[in-house]
Amino acid sequence: MSLAVLKSRALAGMEAPEVTVEVHLANGLPSFTIVGLPDTEVKESKDRVRAALQNGGFEFPARRSTVNLAPADLPKESGRFDLPIALGILAASGQMPADELSKYEFAGELSLSGALRPVRGALAMTFAMHRGCHGTLAPPAGNAAPARPAPAAGFILPRANADEAALVADAAIFPADSLLQVCAHFAARHADARLVRHRVRLQTAPARAGRHADFAEVKGQAQAKRALEVAAAGGHSILLLGPPGTGKSMLAARFAGILPPMSDAEALESAAVQSLTSGFDAARWKVRPYRAPHHTASGVALVGGGNTPRPGEISLAHCGVLFLDELPEFDRRVLEVLREPMESGQITISRAARQADFPARFQLIAAMNPCPCGYLGHPANRCQCTPESVRRYQARISGPLLDRIDMQIQVGALTHAELQKMADGESSLAIAGRVAGARAAQLARQDKPNHVLSSADIDRHCRPDAAGEDILRLTMLRLNWSARAYHRVLKVARTIADLAGSNGIGQAHVAEAIQYRRALREQ
Repeated sequence: MSLAVLKSRALAGMEAPEVTVEVHLANGLPSFTIVGLPDTEVKESKDRVRAALQNGGFEFPARRSTVNLAPADLPKESGRFDLPIALGILAASGQMPADELSKYEFAGELSLSGALRPVRGALAMTFAMHRGCHGTLAPPAGNAAPARPAPAAGFILPRANADEAALVADAAIFPADSLLQVCAHFAARHADARLVRHRVRLQTAPARAGRHADFAEVKGQAQAKRALEVAAAGGHSILLLGPPGTGKSMLAARFAGILPPMSDAEALESAAVQSLTSGFDAARWKVRPYRAPHHTASGVALVGGGNTPRPGEISLAHCGVLFLDELPEFDRRVLEVLREPMESGQITISRAARQADFPARFQLIAAMNPCPCGYLGHPANRCQCTPESVRRYQARISGPLLDRIDMQIQVGALTHAELQKMADGESSLAIAGRVAGARAAQLARQDKPNHVLSSADIDRHCRPDAAGEDILRLTMLRLNWSARAYHRVLKVARTIADLAGSNGIGQAHVAEAIQYRRALREQ
């Protein structure tokens, strides 16, 4: 047989379209050609495959070898095609049986010794393979839902990728350490010599506890803690404003620990995005991501991009927390790219040759000093900044971006004496219990968190009583709030009422929400 056909997967954003790897051996001068829009990494596979075959004891055919990666108009990148190319050469040259190759898909980078190295996007590729077999995406492994029939196709890939790929329930994952193991699987006459299907063991909830620092370690700052509790319950974005050393970063680092538990769908989406970069660690299953990029990060690093589009920080924080410390120190053009994703929950990376969509439903926590020196309003240290320099510093954050941040609060400085007198704060576990209860009430009422309510949903679920409406109307007139600000205050008020166990929104709920909406321009 001089022709072998195998299946693999490419990556195009969150999608993993099927790629047919066709290997043809013909008479003529020895050559090795790869066609089908391969990039440099794929073109270099010819040298890795040749060395891997020779070091594995196989013969590299001295014939005219042509590898076609179809469809031809789909760009191919990375070394994930090394394994199917090598197996195709062995099958086309008759060095291994080809009867069962059509039952599997393959991905894996080869070392020169023939060992298999991990590849990016194993979870996304498993998604696509399983969706093709069942028509719908399966729930994650470990779910209590009844098991469905196993897919007809198996997926052979490096062992280092097995845990993340097996998160897709019912997916038939067969990990291997080397090219020789894969060849032995197809040549074996006994079941003991074949590859074993991989099953991932997910950690239970108690084993995942303690992944984030505890709020009990933060003394004082009762108002900031209360605001963060409200933000966690409703999924609202928040800006912490205060002098250096007041605990803004400390509070933000503990925020993910009070968020509601991740659903199976959220955990699977988050893991799939992380799989597209450095891979997903199964030990982080259902642990909300926490991303804190440095203020020197570029726009591409934040939202994603590149010649081959890859997710940025906002997508890696999907279903988790994006913490931007020293917010005014970020380049203004970088901050402006956050405006659309904060509204839509996704980002579209467009390039001349391709387009990729990534999810970006993150919860923004930002922190900043009130002025260039940082001590505006500090009880002990005197601020040396002029009013004009303070205005310029705060104006680094544009009005449209600030208008999209639901809550903006002051984090005041505490003296040494006050810190000594204060007891430990409330634990994250206690706060998380109230947050989970409020989020459960939201899902039961409207099947979504408060921060994503539409205008129609706000009219239906966020209508305050007469006294609350009066105080909100007067505040809007006095502070010249936009319609967006009005709606966001109502969403926050709805969350405060949920935490209080109230079906309606009263004056006290609206008043507290207004206090969390004091924009920088009004300081």
